[in-house]
Amino acid sequence: MTTLQQMLPGAAVTPRHTGLRRASRVLRPARTVPGALVAVTLAAGLGASTAEVVSGLLGAPLGWVPVNELVDLAGKSTWPQTATLALAMAGAGTLMLLLAVVPGRTTLVPVETSDPLIVLGITRSGLRRTLRAAAQQVAGVDKARVRLRRRTIEVTVMTSAESSGQMLRQVGTAVGDRLAGVGTLGTGEVVVRLRRRAV
Repeated sequence: MTTLQQMLPGAAVTPRHTGLRRASRVLRPARTVPGALVAVTLAAGLGASTAEVVSGLLGAPLGWVPVNELVDLAGKSTWPQTATLALAMAGAGTLMLLLAVVPGRTTLVPVETSDPLIVLGITRSGLRRTLRAAAQQVAGVDKARVRLRRRTIEVTVMTSAESSGQMLRQVGTAVGDRLAGVGTLGTGEVVVRLRRRAV
């Protein structure tokens, strides 16, 4: 808790909320592979250009980059002819900067831990499997499907025609208990939908 939060009454943040924020920030993957590819490409291109210019100034051009042809092309071209290419290059550079700055979408769901220095996550597919298994253990459920939405967990159960609404409450309780057992953070409320199997 910061000093400002200690001074302001009612500005306290619950440990669960701060744990979710910290885990979400830590578990978001950095874009290291695109960043490394862009860095290597730029380093190779700029290094070759620099070597070509320096060797040309020394009187022994390497021939890696066609500098004379590029200079001639630039002298013959006017701004309207190169405006589209320049705008495309500027757009590509802006896109690369955004890709480097904005982290990727996490594939892990944060899990609550007792130690604030430890951050754990469970894969979304693993969470779907464990919640589906919990829903299918309820009597009367033939099959279940789980979808993880942004603020809700949607459980669709397939059942026979004689099933009652009581079973839906049991499915919601079983899935909620499994969520509490796993200790996931920020998964939202459980919504159970019924789909009757045709007899």
